[in-house]
Amino acid sequence: MSASAPPVDAGSQDRARRLSETVFRVRELGIVLALLLLIGVTAAIEPRFIHLGSLQDLARNASIYAVMAAGQTLVLVTRNVDLSVGSVLGLSAYISADLLSHGSPMIVAFVLGILVGGACGLLNGFLVTYGRVPALVVTLGTLYAFRGLAFLLTGGAQINAESLPDSFLKIGTGTVLDVPTIAIIALVVVIAVGLALRNFRSGRELYAIGSNEEAARLAGIRTSRRVVAAFVTSGALAGVAGVLFASRFGTVDATAGNGYELTVISAAVVGGVAINGGVGSVYGAALGALLLGCITSALIVLKIDSFWQQAAVGALLLIAIAFDRFIGLRLDAALRQRSAARAA
Repeated sequence: MSASAPPVDAGSQDRARRLSETVFRVRELGIVLALLLLIGVTAAIEPRFIHLGSLQDLARNASIYAVMAAGQTLVLVTRNVDLSVGSVLGLSAYISADLLSHGSPMIVAFVLGILVGGACGLLNGFLVTYGRVPALVVTLGTLYAFRGLAFLLTGGAQINAESLPDSFLKIGTGTVLDVPTIAIIALVVVIAVGLALRNFRSGRELYAIGSNEEAARLAGIRTSRRVVAAFVTSGALAGVAGVLFASRFGTVDATAGNGYELTVISAAVVGGVAINGGVGSVYGAALGALLLGCITSALIVLKIDSFWQQAAVGALLLIAIAFDRFIGLRLDAALRQRSAARAA
């Protein structure tokens, strides 16, 4: 007779989750304060930084990362990672732009971009869950595979803004009451994903899987199906980001989105999404994307070398991971002490 699984202290896990959420809500507020401080200091040195046009460009650039970070959050909370999102963006951007350049309706381009991204995510999720291959290995491989496919499809060609409809380009460059259209789309995506994570059973189950996959399975959660769904959604949102990228920049080739995956993961982690799963919110990830975008823009405005831009992002990522580890150890110690006191 096989040994039974150790009992799961549901009360302790629930207390840990609530305490973690409280801590990371405070962290999100800290990101907002850091963002305001960064804008204030940069504006004091270079007043042009807070001109309407500059702020609109900042919002446009951060919007693409925010959409991708929303999808990445779903994967990270299950204790996985998707390194292929930058390549998925590039593939979706080219395919959708190519369709539009040949006269296809805009809605068809958006739908196909989503389907291409979703298909890429489905492949990732299937290999991770049913192939039992670590997500880091799978998505590192598909990062190169999807990028290679993009080079194969483009054949070295490039699509320029002149061949794209003006109505499509206005999504990436236009405004509604001085708010960039692309930022409104990103906000809708972030809110929709945030509500799904918080209010839907399927969303809450992702956190349970990231906290303790074996316990989630014993509780009746279809863990494989949920993880696959998280990868599919991440890929689909990367596909949306690809279409928005084509609308924002107009010029698309096989290198579109190159390196975006690291910025997206950094944004999510800086925004409070724990790299070891089970904790975090899509709103924090979006704030992280805005903060990283603001840092990059501020350093460019201040004419600081690009090396320091990358160094700043790397330093923030290391600080965020160290903070997550510190909080995790403190929470574990506090719960152990509470359990010991109640047992006594």
